Amino acid sequence: MTLKKQALSGVKWTLFQQIGTQGIGFVISIILARLLTPKEFGLIAMISVFIGIGNTLLNAGMGSSLIRTKEEELDEMDYSTVFYFNLGISLIIYFIIFLLAPYIAKFYHQPVLTLLIRWLSLVLIINAFALIQQTRLTKMMDFKTQAKVAVPALIIGGGIGTGMAYMGYGVWSLIAFNLSKSFFNTLFLWLKSKWHPLWAFHPDKFKKHFHFGYKLSISGLLDTIYNNAYNIVIGKFFLPSQVGYYQRAQTLTMYPVGTISAIMGKVTYPLFSKIQDDDVRLKSIYKKILQLNIFVLAPVLITAGILAEPLFRFLFTTKWLPAVPYFQILLMTGLLYPIHAFNLNILNVKGRSDLFLKLEIIKKILITIAIIIALNFGIYGLLWSSVIISILAFFINTHYSGRFIDYSALEQIRDILPNILIAILVGGIVFHLDNQLKNFTNSDFFRVLLGSLLYFMLYICLSYVLKLDSLTEIISIVKEYRKK
Repeated sequence: MTLKKQALSGVKWTLFQQIGTQGIGFVISIILARLLTPKEFGLIAMISVFIGIGNTLLNAGMGSSLIRTKEEELDEMDYSTVFYFNLGISLIIYFIIFLLAPYIAKFYHQPVLTLLIRWLSLVLIINAFALIQQTRLTKMMDFKTQAKVAVPALIIGGGIGTGMAYMGYGVWSLIAFNLSKSFFNTLFLWLKSKWHPLWAFHPDKFKKHFHFGYKLSISGLLDTIYNNAYNIVIGKFFLPSQVGYYQRAQTLTMYPVGTISAIMGKVTYPLFSKIQDDDVRLKSIYKKILQLNIFVLAPVLITAGILAEPLFRFLFTTKWLPAVPYFQILLMTGLLYPIHAFNLNILNVKGRSDLFLKLEIIKKILITIAIIIALNFGIYGLLWSSVIISILAFFINTHYSGRFIDYSALEQIRDILPNILIAILVGGIVFHLDNQLKNFTNSDFFRVLLGSLLYFMLYICLSYVLKLDSLTEIISIVKEYRKK
């Protein structure tokens, strides 16, 4: 199978997995948001950073090392060694979180968090059993199996969580949802992957993968802490309900962003790794993927921002309307998110995890300064600071990664700017029409449906007339796929 066919097959099954999991997850989140309160979501958001830290330390970047290592240099001992390391670390991390739980609850002035975090952190041990199975499937670009595992696991977990929420278990339904989803995902991976570890641990193999991975792990640790920094700060200085509003806005932003980024990121890392020594080809493929990503993502985010108020009211009820302005601001950071991920992937495939770590430290220092300053301007000061930091991060990431493939920040901006400008132009038209439409109807569903359909018809038509490269590429891929 050619590299292009591998990539297309990977995109197809990753698309199925992401649309399946994100779509089902979205429905589950709507049901839970209707049954639960912003405060209950806020409590889980307060402790999510600690689970995120645990998951980052769990892998120590060694999964990325396994993926980027050439096949002829790997054997079963490599996988088994990393597996046992993951399992041992998960037990240590759980024990530490268990002991720290009362102090975490005291920090937030929320005593209930002690039990919540002790139960939720069990997910770390469950995940440890699945990491190598997931890594092996990703290295083989077997996204079909991953899709067949993730979707049913989410359905079962979602059924348990929503059932408990309906019966009045409140915040514990969110705990049950996360634990059951992870348990069934791990169980199905073991049944489907047909891989089992050897009873062996090789010190030299460990040193090899740890040497590459620990820098990524520190980078990931910093990234996890600072991705959740706003949850921590809002949880400390504001009401739990405001954490809930922020978390709901961020989650809704990440549905389209996370879906598209996961599809592209999951496929591009092993894809880039296969051509890591061919800079010309690497740049060419990277450029196409970047343009396609923005072509799809920009209209989705802009439409969501324009129709945010009727969208929130229709999906989550009026109790979630305070989250609308949070959502509209965070959408700006969402547009840049996949660009950050793709640029950093270049550093990883080039084996420059040291530079990856250096960039993360620089960006985290900037975030710390921004948060300290922004606190003086309240919750909206914090939100706008995240936008400013995201813009700065774009230039920092592209400055370094661009040197490896001769693709600077200005070149990247030039290549994606036509897509963004067309998306904004169409957005202005739809915004004006929606303002007129709300004078004639009280139906939020009708406003969202009509506004979305109108936006995408105008966007596609204008892109076709202007002959955007991204649309031409999509048409070419569809035609090639239909010939099979």
